[in-house]
Amino acid sequence: MLNYKKFVGLLATLPIVILSLWSGVTLAETLKTKSFNIKITRNCSEGSVTCDHVTYYGRNLKTGSSIRLTGKTIHRTCADGVTPCRFLGYEFRNQQYLYRVTEDGRLQVYQGGKLILEEQGVMAS
Repeated sequence: MLNYKKFVGLLATLPIVILSLWSGVTLAETLKTKSFNIKITRNCSEGSVTCDHVTYYGRNLKTGSSIRLTGKTIHRTCADGVTPCRFLGYEFRNQQYLYRVTEDGRLQVYQGGKLILEEQGVMAS
């Protein structure tokens, strides 16, 4: 049984724990397609419109192979041509390959500008 002094001590540390967890919040999403499971983690502070520190971890369900990439969010710009408006998805580069995960749950892989793979999936938070 927890005594009163320990209980009060735990309550006193609770705001510190909550604040430290809140400040380090990362947003993670999972995309599941027929061939891939992909975890996307935004490593930027909550509320950031754009993020240049996004992690992609993808696993091929057929072969079991996996890949880890870093990338960024992509947006359509507002009428001023500068301000990011509409979120479009994520973009990751691996040598001559470009991986895109769109906001509507599509995985697209380009090689040298040519689309070589596209799969629709389901995004989950």
